[in-house]
Amino acid sequence: MKIVMLDGDTLPQPPLRPEWCTAWDFRATTAHPEIVSALRGAQIAITNKVPLRAETLHQLPDLRYICVAATGYDCIDLDACRERGIVVSNVPGYSTRSVSEGVIAALFALRRHLVDYANSTRAAWPASSHFCVHRQPIQDIFGATLGIVGKGDIGSAVGAMAEALGMTVLYANRKGSSAPRTGYVPFEEVLARSDVLTLHCPLTPQTQQLINLRALAQMKPSAWLINTARGGLINETELAHALRQGVIAGAALDVLSSEPPAADHPLLQPDIPNLLLTPHIAWASQQGVNNLLRGIEANLDGFAQGNPLHVVS
Repeated sequence: MKIVMLDGDTLPQPPLRPEWCTAWDFRATTAHPEIVSALRGAQIAITNKVPLRAETLHQLPDLRYICVAATGYDCIDLDACRERGIVVSNVPGYSTRSVSEGVIAALFALRRHLVDYANSTRAAWPASSHFCVHRQPIQDIFGATLGIVGKGDIGSAVGAMAEALGMTVLYANRKGSSAPRTGYVPFEEVLARSDVLTLHCPLTPQTQQLINLRALAQMKPSAWLINTARGGLINETELAHALRQGVIAGAALDVLSSEPPAADHPLLQPDIPNLLLTPHIAWASQQGVNNLLRGIEANLDGFAQGNPLHVVS
C-alpha cells in the first residue's frame, strides 16, 4: 500500500515507515492545489492540518484510510468519508500531559509576570538602589479561581493540577444552556468568578468565537485568558481591543485562528500589551511527540491488519 504524509514538517521527526508499506511519500508540506496530485494512487493519507474536503476526496478513488496526526479532526469532511467508505482515525490523548502542563506553565507566567521581569531585569536591576525591583504586582496561584471551558481529558487534567496547587476550579456549562449539569457552573458565572479562564473545548459552530468582547467584558479586569485549544474559539480582533483597553489583565495563547498567522494579524501587533504568544507548541513535549508518533504507527498497523483503531468516521 502507498502512504502519503501531507505535512510532515508539522512533526519534529517522522513516524517509522511500516514494513508492509510499498511506497512511502513523506512530504514536508502540501499546498491546497497539490493535494489531489500528491494523493493520487495512495490508499492511505496522513495529515495533521492539511484539509481533506468532499471536493478533494471525490477525486481520489484509491484512498481508503486517513490517519489524522492529531486529536482534533475538524480538517476532515467525515460525511464525505463515510459516503466513500474511507476510514478516518485520530490519535487521542497523546498530548494530555504536555498541554495541561503547558497551561499550568502559562498560569504561573501570567500571574507572576515572568516575561516582563525576565525581559527587564538586565537593565533595571543594576540601576536599582535596592536589592529588588518592583514592577508588575505578583499574584499567587494558591486561592485563585480557575475557570475551565471543556471537561475532556485535557480540561480535566488541568483541573486536577490546579486543585493540587490550591486553586478553586469551576467547569463551565455550555453557553446559553439552561439545563444544569452536575459538576458544572453556568457559563456566565464562570466568566464573572474566574481569576484565570482556560479553553479546552472543541471548535464547533456553537463554540466559534465563544470568547468575544461581550464575554471578555463579563470577566474581572484582573482576570487572565489562556487558550491552547483552537484559535477560532476567540474573536481575535475583539481580544486585541480588550487587551489594549485593559478589559482583562492579559492572555496566553498557543493557537490562532489562522496558522501560520499573517504578519498583520491583530494579535501580532507590537502595541498589544500583556500577551504571551507561542506558536502552537503546547502539545510538543518530547513525551507528547513520542506518544503521537507511536499512535500514528499503531493506527497504520491496525488498518493494515483489518482492525482500525480510534475510528472517528
